[in-house]
Amino acid sequence: MREFFERRPELKVITYAGKGGLGKTTCSAATAYWLAIKKGKKCLCFSTDPQASLSDIFERDIFGKGVQSFGPGLYVLEIDADKRIADYQEEIRRRIKEMYGLDEIPKEIDEYIKSAAAEPAMHESATYDAMAELLAKGEYDYYIFDMPPFGHGIRMVSMAFILDAWIDKITEARMEAQKYREAIELLRGTVEMEREDMMLKDLMEIREKLDFFRDVLTDEKRSAFFMVIVPEKMAILDTERALDMFAKLDMRLSGIIVNMVYPVSLLKRPDVGPYLRNRIKMQQKYMDIIWDKFGDYIRAVLPMYDREPKGLEMIARVAEDLFGWSPEGEVWWREQ
Repeated sequence: MREFFERRPELKVITYAGKGGLGKTTCSAATAYWLAIKKGKKCLCFSTDPQASLSDIFERDIFGKGVQSFGPGLYVLEIDADKRIADYQEEIRRRIKEMYGLDEIPKEIDEYIKSAAAEPAMHESATYDAMAELLAKGEYDYYIFDMPPFGHGIRMVSMAFILDAWIDKITEARMEAQKYREAIELLRGTVEMEREDMMLKDLMEIREKLDFFRDVLTDEKRSAFFMVIVPEKMAILDTERALDMFAKLDMRLSGIIVNMVYPVSLLKRPDVGPYLRNRIKMQQKYMDIIWDKFGDYIRAVLPMYDREPKGLEMIARVAEDLFGWSPEGEVWWREQ
């Protein structure tokens, strides 16, 4: 990991993806800590996970409370996506009333706004919008995103292309309508045309933000995606699927972090019981498979710690393991 970062001085966005419970949040926090505390960079570790995982690992309730500082250059943000959706709904209502001079939103339109907010993709849209907004401000040297466990975060990237194509079509239709401006003004009035212009302006602004964010996410020099896995069969299958999805998007996975690995030396201890002994042997089998299948992608191997990786002391310990490991070092995690 250390070498990966040293070879990419233009890197701006680091995204950790994978199934829930495998260590994405741990790796995100450790990366932010290492870059901020050890390298003196200004970093924002960011999440929209409704489980408030960053609050848990940093041992402070930060959910929905804005950017929080945890030391020089180390900032953490846990956005309440549900509140963001609710605020967005209110903004839609306000703009409809303002555009059309209404005192109240018609019931059928309000019901539509409520039902749209209940769509599963709405949470992802709120996540995407929050990420794009933060990145566009450019206040930090690094943005470390702890992605919610939906499709390894890859849907976030594909969503950029889908939204961009959709806005393309809508904008194209709006631009075509502009050709008939004089006729529209005569038929519908100048005020109505100004409303149409406002909509077109909004679409163009959204398009610019999407294009900027998509370009950053798909630029290997500025953006890196890491998968966090454990030595188990399902994690291996998920990683293979993720690699296929990246290939379809013409992107490359930056690396794989293998987490929660028991040291193989435990097998030599007589006090290790049969349950743990069998777990280690199972992991060894899958470690061989992981190395054979994904050897070129593996950036670090993290141990199963003796306690939960919570609080700055443990985050610092994980950071040392994450950025201190090299393939030439001691192989504690795999039988030779």
